[in-house]
Amino acid sequence: MLDDQWFSEAVPSDGSAFSLKIKRKLHEEQSEFQFLEIYETEHFGNLMVIDGCTMVSTRDNFFYHEMMSHPVLFTHPNPKKVWIIGGGDCGTLKEVLKHPGVEQAVQIDIDERVTRLAEIYFPELCESNGDPRAELKFIDGIKWVKDAAPNSVDIIIVDSTDPVGPAEGLFCAEFYRDCFNCLTENGIVIQQSESALFHMKILAEMRGEMQAAGFKNLQTVFFPQCLYPSGWWSATLASKAELTGFREQDALNKGFDTVYYNSDIHKASLAKPEFFKKAFG
Repeated sequence: MLDDQWFSEAVPSDGSAFSLKIKRKLHEEQSEFQFLEIYETEHFGNLMVIDGCTMVSTRDNFFYHEMMSHPVLFTHPNPKKVWIIGGGDCGTLKEVLKHPGVEQAVQIDIDERVTRLAEIYFPELCESNGDPRAELKFIDGIKWVKDAAPNSVDIIIVDSTDPVGPAEGLFCAEFYRDCFNCLTENGIVIQQSESALFHMKILAEMRGEMQAAGFKNLQTVFFPQCLYPSGWWSATLASKAELTGFREQDALNKGFDTVYYNSDIHKASLAKPEFFKKAFG
């Protein structure tokens, strides 16, 4: 049995847990929306926990932030306007703004406290918050998308928590219909889509809701993320246009640093496990 020197996130439905050895708790608070905790760990740097679930660590956040950003940005033919729904730790925003062609990146997170804590405990993720192309809004992302004008954004990145609590409404057909309506002709929405090992039911429901909203072209990318249940995560793209490839030459010559993402990783992330193929064709 582990003692109180460890933080553990248990997944009772799958009989598993993930633990990190901690040095101390740095902060905790109940925001208007969520219970937020920050720990200093032995080997993963700082750790943010929301409602008991691991969200981001210093050591391994690059997997998630890079794969939520670069595959979709290099898939779209010419992305200029990007919205990030959620993403309060600002890591995805930082990766999006590495693309010089992006003219505007708006981050819409309902809980300002996530961003303010990230500025203190994960300052490296917030390095681009002052970029003139960046705009931070602390409002309801669902309402933002619903009220948006048609053809007003090229890419929507849904960087959300699990489909419970404030994020529950981000996984339904009504939200995806609103995304469809405000996306431009080649517009793409990408959403974190949980673990294909643990959460195939969520993936199936999510893909069904995307298709019901009008998105006929879906693509899932897979990547490691040891902090999250099963250590293997996914993100699903839903596009108005056919998803036949990506700007491979641009990815090869990207002109900015990444830790994980490159054109080979992009291609590899599209490989589908056999059970996934059987489930979704």
